[in-house]
Amino acid sequence: MKRSSNGVAFSRRNFLGLAGISVAAVALSGTLSACGNQSEKSGGAVASKTVTLPTYKEFTAVTAELAGNSDGLEAGFLAMPKPVASTTAKPLTGPVSVLSETFEVMAPAMPDNDFWQRLNTSLGGEFNMQIVEDIGDGYPAKFATILASDTLPDLMWIPPNQGIPNVGPMLEAKFEDLTPHLSGDAVLKYPNLAALKPDSWRTAVVNGKIWGAPIPSTPFGQVMVGNKATWEKVGGLNPKNADEFFDKVKELSDPAKKQYALEPAYINMLHMITEWLGAPNGWAVNADRSLTHLYETDAYVAGLEYAAKLFAAGAFYPDVNVTNTKAKIINGSLGAVVTSGPRDLGSYKALDAKTDIEILVPFSFDGTIKPTYDMGYGTVGFTAFKKADEARIKEQLELVNWLSAPFGTEEYLMKNYGQAGKDFDFDAEGNPILTKEGLKDLPGVVSALNIMTAPERVNFNPGFPDVTKYVYETEKQLLEFAWRNPTNGSYSDTNAKVGPKITKIVRDKTIDIITGRAQVSEHADVLKRWKSEGGDKIREEYAADLNPEAPVFTLQPVKK
Repeated sequence: MKRSSNGVAFSRRNFLGLAGISVAAVALSGTLSACGNQSEKSGGAVASKTVTLPTYKEFTAVTAELAGNSDGLEAGFLAMPKPVASTTAKPLTGPVSVLSETFEVMAPAMPDNDFWQRLNTSLGGEFNMQIVEDIGDGYPAKFATILASDTLPDLMWIPPNQGIPNVGPMLEAKFEDLTPHLSGDAVLKYPNLAALKPDSWRTAVVNGKIWGAPIPSTPFGQVMVGNKATWEKVGGLNPKNADEFFDKVKELSDPAKKQYALEPAYINMLHMITEWLGAPNGWAVNADRSLTHLYETDAYVAGLEYAAKLFAAGAFYPDVNVTNTKAKIINGSLGAVVTSGPRDLGSYKALDAKTDIEILVPFSFDGTIKPTYDMGYGTVGFTAFKKADEARIKEQLELVNWLSAPFGTEEYLMKNYGQAGKDFDFDAEGNPILTKEGLKDLPGVVSALNIMTAPERVNFNPGFPDVTKYVYETEKQLLEFAWRNPTNGSYSDTNAKVGPKITKIVRDKTIDIITGRAQVSEHADVLKRWKSEGGDKIREEYAADLNPEAPVFTLQPVKK
């Protein structure tokens, strides 16, 4: 867990929704997309816009039963297709070292993990992955320590919004420019990388160079989910307005029984609330093409007031260091959590087949406001290669190509489920279902694998086709309210320099307000500080570089 400057702890999930959440979006655009050459806006930004992205060649060997679309609706697979091979040889000839992070319970280490050893066999060499847990100072601290030691692993995950500073100069000094290997048709030598979409690749471009393979994520943003059985006691998770939601939450929270409605990821929960209040996704484009930030809206202030009201009512789980929230959702001691997207509900049923998870669809806060839904950034960063000779770089590209194999391939099956008869068994419909040993060995490793490499994502819940159908239909509902951050793909030199720092200032005060350590009125002062220390300059730079097709967002009045 990370700690604010005043000692209040909060999960790294508050920073990283794995999809570029609106509350986190100020730290995204620019920090990675063009953060080098920071002394002048024209340098990295212009170069990054002119780089030739890798040629896109869609993977077509399998067909989804539920088709996706260009709006972001994810293709849905009701059963695992018969796997096809996407590579012709094992990628490694020796060991490779990697730094990544896991968002699951830590798995047994490689010597004690049969799945990991089988993965090594499939890869042709020892995959020495140092896995950082989602606790303590987390990944940024470990990253900084390793970077300072000057003894880098071969591959390092570069996250999009955990505040790693000076990304451009760091990449130039320590890592390999992969543009010659990946730009244009050069990527076709690595078909699984060619199957990554242009929007994904843009996040791996800094200073006009391609620095790694991007890690696609769901195009959807955060959603609140809860155990249907828990919420049925109060009429279901989805209410008609905020007053009804408050009543539901209060009824479900009983400290005497150690039952609480909401996880203590306060920033994530506030993000849900501001959507009900019709807030913009990071920035609103006004009719005159100027920009208004989320923090400047009445919706944000009203969200603070409502979140503080929930806290005062005892709705939040009291231990901010809470772990294993899935188990608590299943046993009913925790009512709802905020996840990085609507797709991965099958993981709950894999732990308990009787559990049905419900997704909360944004609703009108007061019956008059039109809610919004924040689409995500679409990736969780990229994996960079430390400087090495050409033969070593090519071998590691083959490795990342193997690990990026699309859904429906033999490589994807091995990476995500292991070996049949050992880590998983096929059910009657041909779906991979983890064994007891697989449930122990895989999640912590697979999470780390998919943080540093991934194909384009699909909607698939093995053994639970009804879950896939439910998610598919819910995604359609979410798209009715969907907005994308209009500054995604734009550049702000000031944001690259101070964006994470001034965002943290606001977030620290936000958490103080929600938890009763500060008054809502104090937001006005911290907002002034945010604006004066970089926010206004960021606004100016984004407005100058704004996509002319970004739609106008009408801020709705919020009743006082």
